[in-house]
Amino acid sequence: MFPLSDENPTYTRPYVTISLILLNLVCFVYELSLPPEQLDQFFHVAAVVPRELSASFQGQVIPQGLPEWSTLITSQFLHGGWLHVLGNMLYLWIFGNNVEDKLGHIKFLVFYLLCGIVAGLAQWFFAQNSSVPSLGASGAIAGVMGAYILRFPQAKILTLISFFAVRVPAILFLGIWFVQQAFYGVASLGAPSNIGMESGGVAYWAHAGGFVIGAILGPLFGLFADSTARPGSQGSRF
Repeated sequence: MFPLSDENPTYTRPYVTISLILLNLVCFVYELSLPPEQLDQFFHVAAVVPRELSASFQGQVIPQGLPEWSTLITSQFLHGGWLHVLGNMLYLWIFGNNVEDKLGHIKFLVFYLLCGIVAGLAQWFFAQNSSVPSLGASGAIAGVMGAYILRFPQAKILTLISFFAVRVPAILFLGIWFVQQAFYGVASLGAPSNIGMESGGVAYWAHAGGFVIGAILGPLFGLFADSTARPGSQGSRF
């Protein structure tokens, strides 16, 4: 299943969601400008390298330009390819603008980054000795999706299934997505490392962890606070 859009109007402009999308794209263009050796070095500095993060938690000093803990934030803006970044940005646009509409701009930004941090820690927990850089916005976006399923369970998601576009409720689309991530995460335990992230390049535990923390933090950040509908609503279109 692949989401195309949602039928869920917003009442404020999603400035933070748009800014996050632009920043991710700018970072990816910068990655494209680097030759392969420099790109690999850049990933080892700005992405989460579990083994190095583990060492920093034990008090060891990692000789690089950024404090190792900060990679839990910087890694959220790095991607491994066009499909990776464009797929993530599509998900962020579809689900992010509605959550930002409910939380407000500043709280949404803090919520997003916190979800990404916890998602990164969830992936690290299951691969603490890995030397493979972990990167991508999908953990933070999974947090947004966890909040979305709570606040808008019946919102219709226009979804591409095989060659057909159908409308399914968010609780079904996102529920299936979460179960898949949890299942693949369990199945990946003990799997060998691969380029980009653990188990075939997909950080399933980051996805599952981000989704769960998003569902927990969303209500604490005011996800269900009363809001007054305003005219000029805008739907989710990419």
